[in-house]
Amino acid sequence: MSGSDLLDRRLVVVTGKGGVGKSTVSAALAMLAARRGKRVLVVEVDARERVAPMLGGRPSGPLIRPVLPGISTVNVDPRHALEEYALMVVKVRAIYQAVFENRVVRFFLRAVPSLAETLMLGKILHEARSEERGRPRWDLVVVDAPATGHAVQLLGVPRALLDTVPGGPLRRDAEWMQALLSDPARTAVVLVSLPEEMPVTETAELDAQLGEGLKLPRGPVFLNAMPDARFTYGELERLRGLSASAPPLGPAARSAVLQAEQQERAQAQGARLGALLGRPLLPLPLLAADRWGRRAVERIADAMDGQL
Repeated sequence: MSGSDLLDRRLVVVTGKGGVGKSTVSAALAMLAARRGKRVLVVEVDARERVAPMLGGRPSGPLIRPVLPGISTVNVDPRHALEEYALMVVKVRAIYQAVFENRVVRFFLRAVPSLAETLMLGKILHEARSEERGRPRWDLVVVDAPATGHAVQLLGVPRALLDTVPGGPLRRDAEWMQALLSDPARTAVVLVSLPEEMPVTETAELDAQLGEGLKLPRGPVFLNAMPDARFTYGELERLRGLSASAPPLGPAARSAVLQAEQQERAQAQGARLGALLGRPLLPLPLLAADRWGRRAVERIADAMDGQL
């Protein structure tokens, strides 16, 4: 899949190693889609919420709340996902409270393998396919997914259920969830990496797990926090020659040389990741910001806009 049609999907799942900027990329994708007139829901998964505060709003919790024109957010957690699913099945809240709020029942439910992941993924995918008045409720659902291993566990739940559950409502749920997740016309899994050795290695491993293991459609890979190439070779050699000069010239020249060397290392790691994955990367700029908020997200969205 190319980056040009990413925002035409119904579901975009963003994942990668912890600390690579998944939430920022999720927020920027939502902002870019909203600029194009789409109604977007950003879903965080049982997490300390980052997206809504980053966009200038307050945390949404388990209730869907608008944060900007065209953008709403929600934080999906196992307890509220169970309540919502159970109410869809039993219909009557009094019955739900009598059964599912029972301490003994909750104890046994916690022992069911992958139940939390099943419920949370079901809630997310339900929003991705839900309709109102004959049209999709959301043009795009962006999932700020857990990091690496937890993301694989979450996205692998339907396939695991299909391999183990013989029949009944749970298998039917697994069938439609797997059909949505594996449909490249509706879904893309986007990876985020930093141009550093460990994130690059882990991104390549995650890509293989998602593609070869889970057979999920993968979207573009964002290489986040790429330093600018500020100097030509000749300029860099002159700066190295000035590094031993007295202040302020010497320290300024040394800082410039360090930045250039950082950029060279980042470029090399980006080339390594491109070779490992065999497909192009979409670089996002390294920003210097004293406060990481809506303005920074807008700058990332601007950078995406030139590539998507």
